[in-house]
Amino acid sequence: MKALTIVAGVLLVFIFVWERVDVVRLGYQIERLKTQKILLERERDQLRVKVSALAAPERIAKVATEKLGLVPPQQGQVLMVHMPGEIPSLTPPPVELIRVARHDSIGRIRQ
Repeated sequence: MKALTIVAGVLLVFIFVWERVDVVRLGYQIERLKTQKILLERERDQLRVKVSALAAPERIAKVATEKLGLVPPQQGQVLMVHMPGEIPSLTPPPVELIRVARHDSIGRIRQ
């Protein structure tokens, strides 16, 4: 009976020590995850700033004109398409005035 009590006591000590080690291990893991969360939040914020800078209309217009060689449409190149049943606010232009702009092989716009 005395041996059983000693074994039970040692087993309880081992369980207690195991539990404390596990708690410390989990504490370290929590701290590591908190640090990782902070780093990921910083990266997310930096990416949001980058997206807003890249999506700025002024930047897009600059890239379109300088790098891609695009130009604003000329009179008659824009055709407004309305949904069926929708009453257009302006009368559509005559068919003779509608022109389609196309790019040739070297990037120039031809009509």
